[in-house]
Amino acid sequence: MKKGIAHIGFIVVFICSSCSNESVETYVATPSPLQIPQLFEDNILNPVLPIDNPQTVEGIALGKKLFFDPILSADNTQACADCHAPENAFSDADRFSAGVDGIRGSRNSMPLFNLAWNYDDKFFWDGSAFSLEHQAFVPVSDPIEMKSSWTQLETELQQHPEYPNLFQQAFGTSKIDSILVTKAIAQFERTLISANSKFDKYLLGEATLTSEELNGFNVFMDETKGDCFHCHGSDKNPLWTDNIFHNNGLDATFTDLGLGAVTGDPADNGKFKTPSLRNLAFTAPYMHDGRFATLDDVINHYSEGLQNSPTIDPLMKKVAQGGVQLSAQDKADLKAFLLALSDDEFISNPNFLNQ
Repeated sequence: MKKGIAHIGFIVVFICSSCSNESVETYVATPSPLQIPQLFEDNILNPVLPIDNPQTVEGIALGKKLFFDPILSADNTQACADCHAPENAFSDADRFSAGVDGIRGSRNSMPLFNLAWNYDDKFFWDGSAFSLEHQAFVPVSDPIEMKSSWTQLETELQQHPEYPNLFQQAFGTSKIDSILVTKAIAQFERTLISANSKFDKYLLGEATLTSEELNGFNVFMDETKGDCFHCHGSDKNPLWTDNIFHNNGLDATFTDLGLGAVTGDPADNGKFKTPSLRNLAFTAPYMHDGRFATLDDVINHYSEGLQNSPTIDPLMKKVAQGGVQLSAQDKADLKAFLLALSDDEFISNPNFLNQ
């Protein structure tokens, strides 16, 4: 009897062992690594991408489709691209974007490019979103923006004639949820790389700057003149931002606390993320609240319009004098240089357009 039991046990172990040796086929989408520009490769660290959301051909294509699809909004009228338009370097030409009910927010839509190099992974003007995936999560249910719910959106996408198959191709499952939606959008947004401005080409030896542009760069770098590089980088930082939060002297008192409203620390009141200086030719109006309609207004602010406050950034060293007091010529040259950071190919790249 014991021999029989032992024999049966052997058969069970053999069968289980055979099963464990069978290969289980798992779906893997087509890898699509980020194409890192030469100047980025030479000067800054490579981006650290989330291991649970690798870049793939199928994921990027799905994210692009979602980005331009108004299905994300409650009434199917508004897409991500309505507030982040390609022709505006994925920002909004209006000072404040209008949501599905026509209600406008209180901040200017931030441009979207080179997001994979935001090493601290803090997004929005006030840093309230941690990770690009979370940033993509917020607008859908925001009552001023898309005013939908993730339950409603997941149902609509699940019932759509195309999306279940596209999610199957991108993620190996046709069951759609908010996590996969935001992962796809984030994959597409990480491909929005801008690195082909006139100044980029100059640094690569492929273009020549005018004397005005060269002097403007010198004004930008000169601590006795523009003194811009501490927050906005230099020829050694192709992001043209430190991605840090500063109080740059816009107001003496604050109606929008910025980072302070997120952290609860009064020392952070009036601090907002430093925007990149790339693509300024396309991203007007400027500042977190779009208060400046032109680049001249921005330069004039730093030259003679600084407002003092308890949290003013120490880098605003000339606040007591109202600003850095640039000459008319230096202002014009600084503007010429800043415009040389604009990337015409970025706003017309077919990979980024709704085609």
